[in-house]
Amino acid sequence: MGFFSTVLGFFGFGVGLTLGLGIGYYIFIYFQPSDVKHPVIRPLVELDTKSLENMLPEIPLWIKNPDFDRIDWLNKFIETMWPYLDKAICKMAKEIAKPIIAESTAKYKIDSVEFETLTLGSLPPTFQGMKVYTTDEQELIMEPSVKWAGNPNITVLVKAYGLKATAQVIDLQVFALPRITLKPLVPSFPCFAKILVSLMEKPHVDFGLKLLGADLMAIPGLYGFVQETIKTQVANMYLWPKVLEVQIMDPAKAQKKPVGILYVNVVRAVKLTKKDLLGKSDPYVKLKLTEDKLPSKKTSVKRSNLNPEWNEEFKLVVKDPESQALELTIYDWEQVGKHDRIGMNVIPLKDLTPDETKYVTLNLLKSMDANDPANEKFRGQLTIDVTYKPFKEGDSDIETTDESGVIEKAPDGTPEGGGLLVVIVHEAQDVEGKHHTNPYARILFKGEERKTKHIKKNRDPRWEQEFGFVCEEPPINEKMQVEVISRPSSLGIHSKESLGYIVISLADVINNKRINEKYHLIDSKNGRIQLELQWRTS
Repeated sequence: MGFFSTVLGFFGFGVGLTLGLGIGYYIFIYFQPSDVKHPVIRPLVELDTKSLENMLPEIPLWIKNPDFDRIDWLNKFIETMWPYLDKAICKMAKEIAKPIIAESTAKYKIDSVEFETLTLGSLPPTFQGMKVYTTDEQELIMEPSVKWAGNPNITVLVKAYGLKATAQVIDLQVFALPRITLKPLVPSFPCFAKILVSLMEKPHVDFGLKLLGADLMAIPGLYGFVQETIKTQVANMYLWPKVLEVQIMDPAKAQKKPVGILYVNVVRAVKLTKKDLLGKSDPYVKLKLTEDKLPSKKTSVKRSNLNPEWNEEFKLVVKDPESQALELTIYDWEQVGKHDRIGMNVIPLKDLTPDETKYVTLNLLKSMDANDPANEKFRGQLTIDVTYKPFKEGDSDIETTDESGVIEKAPDGTPEGGGLLVVIVHEAQDVEGKHHTNPYARILFKGEERKTKHIKKNRDPRWEQEFGFVCEEPPINEKMQVEVISRPSSLGIHSKESLGYIVISLADVINNKRINEKYHLIDSKNGRIQLELQWRTS
């Protein structure tokens, strides 16, 4: 019986195992749980920002926000330049910290605070992206997203009450969104006069602080307190619209703004050289200041006269009396053909005594080359009286200040009740000629004409040129015409082309002191021109 029981038990186990495996396989294959769903596959472009951040927490800012541009090239540049930038930034930081440290040491009766070591380490900051804003003002605004996990070594030695203490900052992390403004933009390298820095949000700052070799950040509660204090203090000082201002250069010198007026009275000329076939000349005088791109001023023409008298007065705006000179040239007027030059001479402004009238008789020369033997020939003499009147102290002070800019006062000597009308031609956009596009701007005001330089083959020319008009009275009822003209190339067969013009009523300029606007050009499909006009009074 025992044998049969063993055989039957073994047989029953085998049958039961076989049936169990078969039933289990059938259930696994043919019965699916109702709560299990197949995953939905979606393209990344269809996911919202929150879903993407959950999947990829370190998405670059230029992907999350289309206003930010990708600037990998800048990160590569900084990585290469970092050893040099490190030294330059540390030097600037010491200079900025000097007055702050001096004020703090006096306030808290500390003997001294010195940097024992100051280096930003070998790891440069990285820029996740950058916004760039363009405005109608002479400025460039940037908002970079900065992340810096660095290894600086900043050690400060503090001496007070006969004791010494060393504090060391290590393992610094800074995440910030600053706004960097370069203004005003000027035509002298590095092409901006100031750097203005603001923070658009509270920065994230994390660091280790060792005092006498011990890590203070390990003290319970101190870490969070220090972080929050730093965020609050930095935000109070530099959170927009508050700014940190770093002066790069004197903007007045960089832009070479007017510093005075030169009054010139062209009196007479005597014994001029005969240029006409009949033994006469038709002389007139052109006068201008060197280093000035404004057109020359002219006297009237005296017909058939070798000893002409003019007694005509002119006013020239002076920007640099140390380097500029008054250039006077006498020409023989011709009805047809080129006007012949009779002679010329110059008067350096540095030779003039301010506010004193100087009477000068100049021998006319063929050229200003001292080695030119032709200068020995007598060509006649020119008599003028000239007075340089610089700004008095305070004349260049700011008269009005607002968000749009500043207005300077007119120079001393401006006619009473009048002023100086300043026109700054910034740029034009989308101008195009039928046969050529070599644009320059021409200003017409009360019979006077000013021209900018011409720029070859450019639909978006930038001139940044300034012109001044001295007015006896406010031109409140006057109008000014500005025209963009294309000049043909020297080998071209086509003539000049007008690319559009505008007519500006000056009443708004006189009333508001300053306007800076873009105007749509008349007779142009899409052309625009940006002008800034200022009315400066004494």
